[in-house]
Amino acid sequence: SRIQILFEEVFLPNQTMPNTPGSKRKSAHHLNDESAKARRHSICEDSNDSSTTESPIRVTFRDVTAAAFRIKSGIKKTPLKRADGLSNLLNVDLWFKKEFELRTGSFKERGARNALSKLSDSDKKKGVIAASAGNHALALAYHGNLLGIKVTVVMPEVAPIMKISQCRQMGAAVVIHGATIAEAKDHAMTIIEKEGQIYINGFDHPDIIAGQGTIGLEVMGQLDDVDAIIVPVGGAGLIAGIAVAVKNLKPSIKVIGVEASRCKSFTEALRAGKPVRAKSHVSLADGLAVPTVGYNAFHTARSLVDKVVTVSEKSIALAILRLVEMEKSVVEGSGAVGLAAILEGLLPEVEGKRVVTILCGGNIDTTILGRCLERGLACDGRLMCFTVVIKDAPGGIAHFTGILSDMGASIKDILHERALLLEDVFAVKVRVMVETRDAEHSEQLKAQLRSQFQHVEFVAMSTESTETGYVYEIPHPFTGSTAGMASSSDGQSN
Repeated sequence: SRIQILFEEVFLPNQTMPNTPGSKRKSAHHLNDESAKARRHSICEDSNDSSTTESPIRVTFRDVTAAAFRIKSGIKKTPLKRADGLSNLLNVDLWFKKEFELRTGSFKERGARNALSKLSDSDKKKGVIAASAGNHALALAYHGNLLGIKVTVVMPEVAPIMKISQCRQMGAAVVIHGATIAEAKDHAMTIIEKEGQIYINGFDHPDIIAGQGTIGLEVMGQLDDVDAIIVPVGGAGLIAGIAVAVKNLKPSIKVIGVEASRCKSFTEALRAGKPVRAKSHVSLADGLAVPTVGYNAFHTARSLVDKVVTVSEKSIALAILRLVEMEKSVVEGSGAVGLAAILEGLLPEVEGKRVVTILCGGNIDTTILGRCLERGLACDGRLMCFTVVIKDAPGGIAHFTGILSDMGASIKDILHERALLLEDVFAVKVRVMVETRDAEHSEQLKAQLRSQFQHVEFVAMSTESTETGYVYEIPHPFTGSTAGMASSSDGQSN
């Protein structure tokens, strides 16, 4: 049984590992050699170290199960809860794995705890260092403090002040350097040359990948008959670890990756057959904006992931809004992309199925959250902006606002523009933003305004009318699927 295999993997290290799709059984001695080699290749973001690109490390089921045993004293099991309202709305048996409930607000703690716990005594004395602007830095700082290991994090100048202060409060030495994460990473390498710390990559170190894979073990132990698991994809360490875990325990489960449309690094890597640098733009899912996926992560995940989709910014904003309103969960953009893919209609095959999506983090700045909610309301048809010409006389505004009141619309913003209306000096142009109940209510309000005023113009709320989701069906030699087939959300082949 799979339970017995799991027991043997953790407690009987001399046993061989179970078969995985596309891999051969390996001896414990060979695995130990690979693990030792993996620890030496602690490459960082955007690195093209030849030793790693030529011989990437594939993380195994043994690695993941050993990580689960190793981190159990420092990582609590996160809740897996059914989303009743969204399940009914979307006709999907939808479950959320709430990784944002960990102490530092993200799944990154798992990999950090595993990697720190595996350090030798001599390496622990040297301390560790990483370049990060967010969750990886927090995870290392927190667990380094618990384990008595000195942690240095190099953060770019654009890092949120809140996260900088949190890292310092957790005992980490914080160095602010560079305008980008790449410049921060280069400075971290300079520090290593002088002080000799151990660099821990946030998504491609094999011990990090194995630690993230413990999410998959938890999911399979918490819920029966899972048909699919939807995983956010940035550097690909999370999906690699989860895929190893769930595909070993249940090979029929579908592993679906979701990227932000503004950084399709995993999709581009699949097309090229290897990690390549993809175009990256600012996104609500900033944690997924990794231009080049990890070599070890890609090598581990490519034969185990069934499908990859990319989601638009407006869908991410709407997903954040749905989670706040219907699940009472504040989730960052990176954690909301799984729900966004379902809302955008990119995963029709999950209809009626039992699906788990990973809410991987909740560290979203308050100002960004406010913007996301407003954009989500706009995408949902609940914010409407328009200009209307009314009489510039006593009672003109009262008449206009009375119509809005009678229709049940709430004014969020209003501006008079007298000087710009040249045609009629006895009229005024008013620009208004109102909140409505839903899209149908907005249409009713539009009809009423057109019937009452001669000049009324409605402003399009979306700035991404041409942006659509993207689907990449992954060709697997053992499934006989068509190679290289990709389509956009409107059904056209690309």
